[in-house]
Amino acid sequence: MELNSPNHTINKPAQEVYNFLSKVSNFEAIMPENNKVFKVIDENRFAFALKGMPEIVLEITERIKPERVTLGSTNPQFPFSLQANIEEIEAGCTLQLNFNGEFNAMISMMIKAPLTYFIESLSEQAANHFNN
Repeated sequence: MELNSPNHTINKPAQEVYNFLSKVSNFEAIMPENNKVFKVIDENRFAFALKGMPEIVLEITERIKPERVTLGSTNPQFPFSLQANIEEIEAGCTLQLNFNGEFNAMISMMIKAPLTYFIESLSEQAANHFNN
């Protein structure tokens, strides 16, 4: 299953957005409203839970300065990655989140709507964090 957030324009340099997303503790500030759990485990991992969903641990698996930060699930029964793609533009940068997971058809159908909301909300909150 592949899901993409809308592209958001951010009025800050790509390096600044990359630095922010490279620190797991910063994700608490951009989590969706329905986030009920957030805890930093270490400098590369954090746990979160959205209303009605189990707790998930994400780990930074890739950092490519200043264009990409990739997070991956640490649960082998729920394998997915969440990639933040940052592209430098004249007015700052753009940010798009890409979700990629391997789930059976039944699970995909059940989680598609909440996951779509999650990545769209996360990318919008990140853009708002920098643009306000």
